[in-house]
Amino acid sequence: MVDDLKDIIAHNLERLRKLNNKSMSEIAESIGVSQSTVSDWANGKKMPRSGSIQKLADYFGVPKTELLMDTEKQISNISISAGVTKIPILGTITCGEPILAVQNLEGYRTEMSEGLPQGELFYLKTRGDSMEPTIPSGSFALIRKQPDVEDGEIAAVVVNGDDEATLKRVKHQNGYVMLLADNPKYAPIIITSDTPARIIGKAMKVSFDL
Repeated sequence: MVDDLKDIIAHNLERLRKLNNKSMSEIAESIGVSQSTVSDWANGKKMPRSGSIQKLADYFGVPKTELLMDTEKQISNISISAGVTKIPILGTITCGEPILAVQNLEGYRTEMSEGLPQGELFYLKTRGDSMEPTIPSGSFALIRKQPDVEDGEIAAVVVNGDDEATLKRVKHQNGYVMLLADNPKYAPIIITSDTPARIIGKAMKVSFDL
């Protein structure tokens, strides 16, 4: 467990570097410092100044708190002492990137740990009315990461190499797979070689803020 700010920054810098598959030299060149300086930061030998921390945050596309906070310790304390779990809210899911990559993270929602589905969970904030009235626009859909769903279940799906996940009901019929909107004004999407789709998870529940 990291103990002070220098170690916290070192830990988070290494985590972000490995998550984004970046070398020390790539980071150094992008933010205008030497490779040895980045190495010293990542090894906890030196602490970057405030301006350098901001440059690192901008480089990785994360808020500065992503480098300054001991997130492992924070999440552990919340889960154990308060019985709640922080679940990430994801924005655009970039093609080829892991679903839970830092650049997709828009924040967290807390849920009571008891009763949560098992597995890797994340939230998607919905936009549009294609799944109304089941899923209102602007609500949060809790997704469990999995590559397939049962017939009639709602899935988070990336269609035709798009950058963003859509929520649709999956229907198998006559050898075809269709993505159905609950709003009848939207036509079904039929999955073909010309319109491929990839299921990234199953919608488990929906919540929204008043």
